[in-house]
Order: sequence, then C-alpha cells, then structure tokens
Amino acid sequence: MHTSDFVAVLLVLAASFSYLNRRFLRLPTTVGLTALTLLASLAAVAAGIVFPAVEHRAVGFARQIDFNQTVLHGMLGFLLFAGALRIDLGDLAQQKGIVALLATAGVVVSTLLVGGMAWGVLDLLGVPVRPIYCLLFGALISPTDPIAVLALLKRLGAPRPLEVTIASESLFNDGVGVAFFLGLLEIAVNGHGFSPGRLATLFLREALGGAAFGLAAGYLVYRLLKSVDDYQLEVLLSLALVAGGYALTDALHLSGPIAMVVAGLLIGNHGRLFAMSATTCQHLDVFWELIDEVLNAVLFVLLGLEVLAVTFTSRYLVAGLLAVPAVLMARFLSVGLLVWLQRRLAPVGRGAVRVLTWGGLRGALSVAMALSLPRGVAGEAVPERDVILVVTYVVVVFSVLVQGLTIGPLTRRWLAGAARPGGEKAHAAAVSSEAGNS
Repeated sequence: MHTSDFVAVLLVLAASFSYLNRRFLRLPTTVGLTALTLLASLAAVAAGIVFPAVEHRAVGFARQIDFNQTVLHGMLGFLLFAGALRIDLGDLAQQKGIVALLATAGVVVSTLLVGGMAWGVLDLLGVPVRPIYCLLFGALISPTDPIAVLALLKRLGAPRPLEVTIASESLFNDGVGVAFFLGLLEIAVNGHGFSPGRLATLFLREALGGAAFGLAAGYLVYRLLKSVDDYQLEVLLSLALVAGGYALTDALHLSGPIAMVVAGLLIGNHGRLFAMSATTCQHLDVFWELIDEVLNAVLFVLLGLEVLAVTFTSRYLVAGLLAVPAVLMARFLSVGLLVWLQRRLAPVGRGAVRVLTWGGLRGALSVAMALSLPRGVAGEAVPERDVILVVTYVVVVFSVLVQGLTIGPLTRRWLAGAARPGGEKAHAAAVSSEAGNS
C-alpha cells in the first residue's frame, strides 16, 4: 500500500471515530478514539473466524505501519512544539522547583523502581529478561506522555498551578525520558557493561545538546519573525523550525523532544511578546491548535490499531496486567518522595501526589520506544523485545482508558476533600502559596 493510501485510511478512521465519539460517546478524545479503534480492531479479529480475509487484511495493514518512525520521528516534534507554545514562562517559573524534580530525578527514580519490580515479576512468571532490558522498560514507561496528558488537561478542570505542573512535567520528562532510554539502549546494543558514568555522558549529550540546539534554533527563528510582519510567512517559519529542527537533531544525535520544547517555549513567550503582531499570534495559535487536534486524533487511532500488530501470549499478558500496579506504585513513590522534598522548601498541596500519580498517563510514545528495541543484536535475537512490547501496550491501554476516563472525577473529589473543614489544606491555596515562596 502506498504512503498516500495509508494517510487516507488513517484520516478517514480518525475523522469517523472522532465524529462518533463527539456525537454519541462524548468521552475525552484520548479515551474515545483509543476505545473505538480497539473495538474495531478486535471486531476485525472476531470477524476473521468466519471471514479469514478480513482479519488478514486488517493485521496486514497494521503491521505495515512503522509506528516507531511515525511517532518518534514524525508526529512527536510537532505535538511537543504545539504543547510548549501554550505554556506561560511566568507560570512555569512559579512551579520550577517541583517541575525540575519530577522531570529529572522523578524519571530516574521511577526507572530504577519499575526496572526492579519488572525483573521480579518476570522472574516469578519464568520469563527470562536481562536486567538492562528491565531498565529499558523502566525508562520507556516512566515518563508521562505529553500527548495524552495535554489532551486530558483540556477537560480536567484542575487549578491553574496544578495544570501547569502536570503539563510542564509531561513536556520535560518526555524529553529526559527519551534521552535516558536512548542512553540505555546504546549500552544494551553495543554490548557495553552498565556504567553510570557512560550513561550520564550519553544523557548529557542528548539532553543538554538538545536544549542548546532548541534555544539556538528558536532564537534564529525569533529574529526572523521580528524582521517581518506577514502572518502567513511567520506561520511557515514556525513550521520550518519544527520540521527542519527535529530532522537536524536526529542527524546530530541530540534530543529532538527537548529541542522542540525549548524552541516552543521561546517562540510562545518571547516571540509572542516581542516579534509577532496580534494578528500573527491569533493565526499561529489557530494553526498549531489544528495541527495538535489532527495529529492527536491520528495518533490515538494508530495506538488502537497497534493491537493487531502485537503478538500476545498468556504469560506476556499476565506480566502486563501485573506491571500496571507496579508502574503506578513506582510513580506514586517517586512523586511522593520528590513532593516531600519540595515541601521542605515550599508548601505543596497533599492532593498533588494523588493527582500527579493517577494523572501521569502513559501513551503512544512508550509504545513507540518499545517498538524501537532491536529484534537482534550482534547476530543474536533479542527475546526480551516481544515481552516488553506486550507489557508496555497493556500498561498504556490501561493508562489511557482507565486513568484517562477517571482522572477528572477523582481530581474533583480529591480537591473537594482537601478543602473540607478538618481535611487537608485546599490544594489550590497550597500551590498558590508555593508560587509565592518560589
């Protein structure tokens, strides 16, 4: 099938399921599109019992999609840039302490906790997995997915400080998580022994290099924006920044996600204030909001279709179900530890730990990283790849469908409980106090 045919089918599916969700289900976009596509995929499998050609064609279509390439090297840069455009640096500065902790130390602590628990679960089930691949699973599943999280925040209705914390953490820990994952992957693929020093070097090259590149590229485009007043050209320059910048970071082996977040913050704040007219700002926002909506719809349709390309076994499925509470526990412990440390500097609402834990959705990015694991290294097969892919997919589907569907009501209940007389301090007031003391 030609690329244009794939794009046509995905757009038709995304538009059809989006209509059905908006017209009848009225679920959050992430939940509705994933659920509908999963149901359609499973219906194709069921229909295959009577009409084998139906299942064969559906599975063949799903397996021809290069999910990893499409997400990591296609959509991700555009979605991160669009998300970063909406973050106000003033709000981010007020939450900088907790965001920095969650996006860096939080990813590392969660990776170690998930890796250890995954090794124990898989060993208990008799599935042999080398420790480095357990750490790889921890690294790919620990970052919250900014694509899923930002889509969720549109309907969450959380207080602004908490919303900024969740959104900013998801944008930054995504880049940090990808850089950490790639560092571990290089160690696993090249056969080097695990070395914290080497991992730190690889991580710093990816993360700091990506941030520096994003700042330089964003500043260059900012200067170009400042020299003209033509909204069509300025929107095109922003598009070129993302497409060209992300491709160049790939070629230079730098972190494209971090680069796009930094560039988006610069254009969305400094550029908006000093380089663009009100007309340009309006058109830029509309354009990138449309890009965000379309790519999100396609992405979650892809996530639902990927069930047809994953090979499930009973042991792998059980491992995935056991990994769900393990990942949530690791998230709770890592967030709880860092929020406790932050409270020693400034107040943080107690409800924040529960909201950040349950609202830390995993999404298509984790599946894309799992799919990037090699099938073979140095002529030898990598048996861990299949189990990690199945476990990742199960955790992600649970996260999107269950956590994504319940986080809104649970957040309102937790915040209302914190505000009741005799209960915890109101989260909004606590976070506002944190902002004043930062």
